This record gives sequence, C-alpha cells and structure tokens, in this order.
Amino acid sequence: MAEALARLERLESEQAIRACMNRYMVLCDALDADTPLDELAGLFTEDALWRGKGARYTQSFGGYEGRDAIRAMFAKYMSTPPHFAVNVHFLTSELIEVQCADTARGSWVMLQTSTFSAGGSHLNAARLALSFRREADGAWRIAEFVTENLFSRPVQDWNDSAPLPVPR
Repeated sequence: MAEALARLERLESEQAIRACMNRYMVLCDALDADTPLDELAGLFTEDALWRGKGARYTQSFGGYEGRDAIRAMFAKYMSTPPHFAVNVHFLTSELIEVQCADTARGSWVMLQTSTFSAGGSHLNAARLALSFRREADGAWRIAEFVTENLFSRPVQDWNDSAPLPVPR
C-alpha cells in the first residue's frame, strides 16, 4: 500500500508541475499590459533563478535572481502596444523527474513563434531545463528556469490573410 501511495504522490506531483509549466506558457503567450503579473511571478519561488544560456540567450536575456527581479523582467514586456502581436509557445519532449517529496527537475524542447508589434516575425527553438520546489502551501513552483537557444531565425508573418489551400 505504501508503494502505491508513493506512486500516486509522484504522479500527482508531476501533474502539478505540468500545470505550473502550462500556466507559465499561457501567460507568456499573452504578455501585455493586462497580464496578471503577480500570478506570473507567483509561479516562481522567492529565491528563483531565471537565465538564458549559451551565446545568443545569455546576451539577449541575461539572468535574474529572485522573484522580484523575475517579475521586473516580465514587466518590461507589458506595454501598450504590446511587445508581441502574436506569441505562441509549443512544448515537447517533456521529462519530469520528481527527486524527492519537495524537489523535481523538468526539461522540454520549446518552439516559439512570435510576431512583434514593431514589425517582423521570429521562430525560436530552445531547450528548457527547470527545477521545481514544493513550498509550504503545497504548490509546486519554479526554482530555476534555464533557456538555451537551439536556433533562431526571422520568418514571414504567421497570420497571413491568404486563403487556406483545401481540396475542393
């Protein structure tokens, strides 16, 4: 019975981590002046780290230490007009490893399609490596977020008005 309860706890933890990551991406997809910044920042532990890794992302993003610094970084994206006209994140290759009752690691490959309000569109792929911690309130939060660019390139606008090619 103890083994079954431990397995159930691990599965519930994995699902809570997956939900945290999903909420993070949903909020990042809609970064604008109306984004609930406190909710976004609340997905991180007080002492969380957020950083870009590798030549491109270290230079572009840098690093932030602490929930308040991460919150301030996201606040820069919350402008009118919004920084992103279109922003969609796709996650794949998920691996979540609950290490003990209160810590876990997760990794994903992310594809991000963005069109900027200032003009231009971009396609980015990144490898995400995260650590999570279950806090006293029982919530799993991001303790470390590392994003490493795999490739980036400008592309044509994502939402072209051309008709979709469908069989007639």
